[in-house]
Amino acid sequence: MVAAPATCSAADLSSFLTGATNATAAAEYICNNFNTVSNKFLDAGHAVDTIFIFFSACLVFVMQLGFAMLCAGSVRAKNTMNIMLTNVLDAAAGGLFYYLFGFAFAFGGPSNGFIGDHNFGLNNFPSETFDFSYFLYQWCFAIAAAGITSGSIAERTQFVAYLIYSSFLTGFVYPIVSHWFWSGDGWASASRSDNLLFGSGVIDFAGSGVVHMVGGIAGLWGAIIVGPRIGRFDHNGKPAVMRGHSGTLVVLGTFLLWFGWYGFNPGSFLVIFKAYGESGSFYGQWSAIGRTAVITTLAGCSAALTTLFGKKLQSGHWNLTDVCNGLLGGFAAITAGCSVVDPWAAIICGFVAAWVLIGFNLLADKFQYDDPLEAAQLHAGCGSWGIIFTSLFAKKQYVNEVYPGNPNRPYGLFLGGGGRLLAAHIVQILVIAGWVSFTMGFLFLILKKLQLLRISADDEMAGMDVTSHGGRAYEDENGIGERKMALQLPVTDLVV
Repeated sequence: MVAAPATCSAADLSSFLTGATNATAAAEYICNNFNTVSNKFLDAGHAVDTIFIFFSACLVFVMQLGFAMLCAGSVRAKNTMNIMLTNVLDAAAGGLFYYLFGFAFAFGGPSNGFIGDHNFGLNNFPSETFDFSYFLYQWCFAIAAAGITSGSIAERTQFVAYLIYSSFLTGFVYPIVSHWFWSGDGWASASRSDNLLFGSGVIDFAGSGVVHMVGGIAGLWGAIIVGPRIGRFDHNGKPAVMRGHSGTLVVLGTFLLWFGWYGFNPGSFLVIFKAYGESGSFYGQWSAIGRTAVITTLAGCSAALTTLFGKKLQSGHWNLTDVCNGLLGGFAAITAGCSVVDPWAAIICGFVAAWVLIGFNLLADKFQYDDPLEAAQLHAGCGSWGIIFTSLFAKKQYVNEVYPGNPNRPYGLFLGGGGRLLAAHIVQILVIAGWVSFTMGFLFLILKKLQLLRISADDEMAGMDVTSHGGRAYEDENGIGERKMALQLPVTDLVV
């Protein structure tokens, strides 16, 4: 928040102007002009912070395009239109439901520790607490969680099921979790003024748990209940490779997500116009924002390189898709502690995140779990590691800067801060896993019972673009068939 403006009192100032012809009038004139200038600085501070959060929201929204491209490239060509449409609908349906209910459940206060109960339909907006840009920013986070889930159940799920689960996730399930850990009233929030969980609260700065675990665990249960794609495992349970149709789209989506993460993590400071200590120093929240961007970058780079060589040792290949997923796993892991750790620690975070992802992928094959985007392994697995990582490496100085007012707040275990932060973070992992498993698992079971979850085997073999969306994303999988039919020429006569 922008600091309160300095004020000038004419009554106090006039006592220093006793030699003036009209001391009271002179004092009023001076104070009126001083207060006008002071208020202008206050207005400028609000404007700077509002533009900062709006720009960050735009960056996070670009991640939706990144999800769409990553998902499209990771599925087979016959399901491209379907998966891209689900990403569009995540944003559209999520926008309405987050407007009607989600934001109020998440941040509508004052409220109890479990759920918010004000600001439904953006009632009483803007206020001293929230402006419209803040809503936009939080909506982008909500639809990011839904986008994670859509990848887990791709290529075999009915379109109506996407609409139902996406609305439920963005309008209810995700907002409850974000209230617990991000709202000032949330029972486990580090922003509470009192009664902090284990004296600390949960430091999940940009959402390794709130966003990534929620989306990943929802996807986990969706993929388990809907079952693997036809042909993904043979009769002996041996996995068959089902590669996505476009490495180009995978890379495009990865870089768009990387770009958007500079709004996702640094933007979570919410304000930039804030000094640490005395005003006039070179060091303030703007410095922490830059540091957070660097830390995010280093974690992703470390995870990408670790995955590159790790998969080379495992399979003998330099695998493009695996490296992209490893990079994103590093980002998902560092998201919790990006504001409170040193750059060197981010490299450790990314290194371990890569092995977490590789390990969970091996377990997925062993238990015949099919997730075309590796979304549950990446977001839930690496997100969980990021929560633990934060409790081990959070630096005392940064914790006190980001969460001021309690100089004795616990910090990282490995840096001498004790185990209370770790205890709080273990609680976070357990309650998110339990809440999302109960709500989303129950919803997916109901959809399966009502025969609204999985498409028919014939539709799955033909591809959802043709059976559900009236056509193909491409002319055909070879890119020349329909031109051949139109021209009535043999394929050897075509110039492609």
